[in-house]
Amino acid sequence: MADASRKIAFQGVPGAYSHMACQLVKPDMEAVACASFEDMLTQVQEGHAALAMVPVENSTAGRVADIHHLLPQSGLHIIGEHFQRVNHHLLAPRGSRLENLKTVHSHAQGLAQCRQQIRQLGLTPIMHADTAGAAKDVAAAGDPSVAAVASRLAAQIYDLEIIIESLEDDKKNTTRFLIMAADPIVPEIGDVPMITTLVFQLRSVPAALYKALGGFATNGINLTKLESYLRPGVSERAQFYMDVEGHIDEPAMRLAMEELRFYCMKDEVKVLGSYAASPDRHQQG
Repeated sequence: MADASRKIAFQGVPGAYSHMACQLVKPDMEAVACASFEDMLTQVQEGHAALAMVPVENSTAGRVADIHHLLPQSGLHIIGEHFQRVNHHLLAPRGSRLENLKTVHSHAQGLAQCRQQIRQLGLTPIMHADTAGAAKDVAAAGDPSVAAVASRLAAQIYDLEIIIESLEDDKKNTTRFLIMAADPIVPEIGDVPMITTLVFQLRSVPAALYKALGGFATNGINLTKLESYLRPGVSERAQFYMDVEGHIDEPAMRLAMEELRFYCMKDEVKVLGSYAASPDRHQQG
């Protein structure tokens, strides 16, 4: 058994897209399956694994539910990103026929990413905790009328037949993952293009968001993502999640961050990581 420094945790069961991402990004590390996102983060928090592979958004289905409010509370740091091509397949027990299929199981994201194709096939979608878990359960049941939407790796692991390849509606379907660790790892300024990710909560003043973001505009810093969401238990004030291009220690970034903090609640600006941008970042879309 590998020691903790050689382990990377992911949510799901073997064959999940997160599992595939672990194999691609860290092929020399042991991928550890976890039942929930909380369990995955706990593996790193408690020193049982060195890294976590965290899905945050999909090009077709959007933000992964629950992740944004878990990341700031985790105490972990983003040290990298990975864009994983998500190629869904319709899987069923061996000997099954397409015309006999009635239901299809998968994670909500998997079903959303194949919504049009599933509707055209006349299948009833049934939500599951994860894609590979759905494949595992379909294999165990052995019902020729029940299918799953999952990866080719899941088909191999659970000995299922691929009934239809590339079921996804968008053939460029991609999930962005964040690689997280207990300690920050920040490259030197100027070595590579950088992304800085942060969350913040504004003070209740007129045009606060407009004013808070002004420092990024005046200092020439590009915002690549800005999302608002409600933090559990704090329904009256939105939390914001933001990705910007640049190194956290660059002078322009320091000035922009100073202005942002002025318009935010005390201690409510949290930098989740400043890390090298993936080479695949500008190939999306």
